[in-house]
Amino acid sequence: MSNTMRRRPPRRPRLTGQSFNRMLPNLMTLMGLCIGLSSVRLAMDGKFGSAVIAIAVSGVIDGLDGRLARLLKATSRFGAEFDSLADFLCFGVAPGFVLYMWSLQDWGAIGFLPTLMYVSAMALRLARFNAALETAPPAAFAYNFFTGVPAPAGAILALFPLFVGLEADKAHWIWLRDAVAFPLFSGGILVAVALLCVSTLPVWSFKNFKVPTASVLPLLLGVVIFVAVLIADPYAAGALVGIMYVAMLPFSRRSYKKLAAEAEERRHHEDTTRTEQAL
Repeated sequence: MSNTMRRRPPRRPRLTGQSFNRMLPNLMTLMGLCIGLSSVRLAMDGKFGSAVIAIAVSGVIDGLDGRLARLLKATSRFGAEFDSLADFLCFGVAPGFVLYMWSLQDWGAIGFLPTLMYVSAMALRLARFNAALETAPPAAFAYNFFTGVPAPAGAILALFPLFVGLEADKAHWIWLRDAVAFPLFSGGILVAVALLCVSTLPVWSFKNFKVPTASVLPLLLGVVIFVAVLIADPYAAGALVGIMYVAMLPFSRRSYKKLAAEAEERRHHEDTTRTEQAL
């Protein structure tokens, strides 16, 4: 029988489903979720240093998965909802319970109230963020701002007493450790951060932040110095980030008000021009 008369081999069935590239951002989110929640177990074992590092690592992953999804064009409604749920657990539940086990549990039910307030505020903040995805912001410049402190930054601020306490332990400053571990102080920090998260304070998102050419080199050198401090002393670096973030908030609000005033002035000028043309 000739070669042309031979039977062709059957075609292999084509696999259906999502490509790995589209799954990768969600896999990263899942990995960050597991690492963030592991901080609770580490805190239960008394390993509070490892617990805050686990939350910090989950924060880094949270900052990468969304950008990776946009880069791979793998954004989806499922990914957005999954990322929001992971943020609630990693930056709401985990920091609240870690701080409770480190400082607040000696006050029993009263000590648990700040944790409840913080976790509830984080849930409300993320629910408001998800609802805002369905509507466009009132002005183009509003894309550059969050409403209230975002979840990862809230976790850093909430853990500020623990960062300082761990650093004080290293330096054998018992008085400072006891001061920041006092339930009234750490609980007050939790409540204050909860209020910042659910507030309407405009906070820079840095999504479309442009660095002036003259500032590129100093910024790179600053990042190198910060990474060196982060590797050498992560607890001091965490406390420093918290202080810098709080110091940034008034400037963020002032920037928003300035941009809002400029937008209102342009709108008024356009309305006046249209009215004059109509006449």
